[in-house]
Amino acid sequence: MENKIYSHRDLMVWQKAMELVVAIYNLTNKFPREEIYGLSSQMRRAVVSIPSNIAEGKNVERERIIDSFLLLRTDLELNWRHKLK
Repeated sequence: MENKIYSHRDLMVWQKAMELVVAIYNLTNKFPREEIYGLSSQMRRAVVSIPSNIAEGKNVERERIIDSFLLLRTDLELNWRHKLK
């Protein structure tokens, strides 16, 4: 059975990235207090960027598909109008 992908949340890679976010947050909670604005913060920002970039990439893909559809539709409409003349 084929799984449909409707959004970035349906992508296994995004789901695994979110699991990694949780794991890193749990790990950095155990770091010494003095690392809260150093290594902890840097690791958290880095790991959050992974699913964020995946989601952004999925949105770009969707926009590209919509743009292609609109271009095709415009081209077909122009051809249709030209044939009516």
